[in-house]
Amino acid sequence: MRNLLDTKTLARAEAIRILDVAEDMRDTQSREVKKLPTLRGKTVVNLFFEDSTRTRISFEAAAKRLSADVINFSAKGSSVSKGESLQDTAQTLQAMGADAVVIRHGASGAPQTLASSGWITAGVVNAGDGTHEHPTQALLDAFTMRKRRFGDDSRGRGLDGLAVTIVGDVLHSRVARSNVWLLHTLGADVTLVAPPTLVPQDVSAWPVRIVYDLDEAIAGGPDALMMLRIQLERMNAAYFPTEREYSRRWGLDAARLAALPDGSIVMHPGPMNRGLEISADAADSPRSTVLEQVANGVSVRMAVLYLLLAGERDTNDTEEGAR
Repeated sequence: MRNLLDTKTLARAEAIRILDVAEDMRDTQSREVKKLPTLRGKTVVNLFFEDSTRTRISFEAAAKRLSADVINFSAKGSSVSKGESLQDTAQTLQAMGADAVVIRHGASGAPQTLASSGWITAGVVNAGDGTHEHPTQALLDAFTMRKRRFGDDSRGRGLDGLAVTIVGDVLHSRVARSNVWLLHTLGADVTLVAPPTLVPQDVSAWPVRIVYDLDEAIAGGPDALMMLRIQLERMNAAYFPTEREYSRRWGLDAARLAALPDGSIVMHPGPMNRGLEISADAADSPRSTVLEQVANGVSVRMAVLYLLLAGERDTNDTEEGAR
């Protein structure tokens, strides 16, 4: 694997390989010594042009547990805030000897530009670009669903026949886009639920079913219900009358939680707006996988960095190096 820029072009076999390697990484994280020597001598740069706490920390933890050197680069207070271009920043990182660049950027397509520009030879991982994609989030979500579904018998499996319902601010959500493509590739059936104003204009090419009524979607018996954060910071217009009205019609409250079939899980990419798209009852219930998603995110990102920087070696090296 040279780069990870999106899930739309990710082949099923490649996606399953990432998830399987993440299983190996997860196993190492239950040991007393969590650190592996796999990426010793490699340098991973977290290049964040947008604020993020959990994604940056997750990538940092993943790189450090593989023994890589980590450089955290924030646009605020840097030369970028003084007008330095992406090209100049990339060439600076190239001169520093970066082996992998994890980039989060407000412009859709920025990671693709970085990867194809020739400015840098490092592998590029998209940590979220505009309203385009967030591939590692989709991978950790798929990993979490697969683990809940198959337990220790997860390796080599996709998500064939799994019914997944994604609810909320699809319009502004790169998480939703990445999940739609990856879940379809892995064989899941995807339903989107949102107010009409928060559904992208043309989703005719998306492999999904669109529903506007959350209660109707829940009655359909989803295996996984993923609640999306309402991204108020990206909203310049009135996409719904009031927050209370949104919560009443599209929020996951205690009554809707109780209406879910036995075995259904509740997911959220975080950070959560408690009381808006999800109630405290739902967020803290045994059905909730929110904290599992955070933990699994480190394992999945370890797998991605491993495959990016040491993928030419057999994956058995991972286990041998941990012994």
